[in-house]
Amino acid sequence: MAAKLIDGKALAQQVRDRLAIDSAAVLAKTGVKPGLATILVGDDPASHVYVKNKQKACELAGIYVDDHKLPASTTQAELLALIEKKNADSKIHGILVQLPLPKQIDSRVVLEAVSPNKDADGFHPYNFGRLVEGHPVFEACTPKGVMKMIESTGVAIEGKRAVVLGRSNIVGKPLALMLLQRNATVTICHSKTKDLPAVCREAELLLVAIGKARFVTADMVREGAVVIDVGTNKLPDGKLCGDVDFEPVSQKAGWISPVPGGVGPMTIAMLLDNTVESAMRNAGMKRG
Repeated sequence: MAAKLIDGKALAQQVRDRLAIDSAAVLAKTGVKPGLATILVGDDPASHVYVKNKQKACELAGIYVDDHKLPASTTQAELLALIEKKNADSKIHGILVQLPLPKQIDSRVVLEAVSPNKDADGFHPYNFGRLVEGHPVFEACTPKGVMKMIESTGVAIEGKRAVVLGRSNIVGKPLALMLLQRNATVTICHSKTKDLPAVCREAELLLVAIGKARFVTADMVREGAVVIDVGTNKLPDGKLCGDVDFEPVSQKAGWISPVPGGVGPMTIAMLLDNTVESAMRNAGMKRG
């Protein structure tokens, strides 16, 4: 029996529809739309596409976009000065610095310069630390989106055996923490994990962010598992695929997310969600 599809596009649309209502409420109360500053340095084609997609999604959700495209020659000091200006701008509730940055700029220094209260990406050490202690302010967008995708299946997280493939600060570690907070039993796997297929087969929730095309095969998946594929890999023919070998795995899993059309749209939706949440918090409003 084929797995049910977790449609990231449809879920992201639902999120945007809700955010449009919240954004309108913020505007009605404060006279100001929720605002996201997008900062892109250089001419990386993929980054330009990503930022354009994020800006389009903002417009659909009633979010004001403050767009900054800087040349590749921009110095770290110039970028930090812009971030400082946006930190102080009351019309801006979220700041997105698109990665990667040019070689002359230290990404870590730049991300730490963003105010934790405007950290729409959820990458600031303060927000990561708050997640560790169990009192998150802004959660990293991709793992936050993955959690929403699991919830959409109706499968309970509490008590489940969850296996996270990948230990990055952007996805693997924060996702494991979010799962722990929801009372899952969590194993984080990586390149040094022994007998990885056997560990994966134990997973009722298998979350894959390992960065290798079609790495997870059907023999690594438990019958009926929820499988969410965070990976995006470009094949020699130009097509995209995930870290999961979709067709065979979809015949064994209970639920599975596609690539493209899965985690990607939800990551953008969570960026918007964090921005609107910041605006509502700033206005003294709570979500219903």
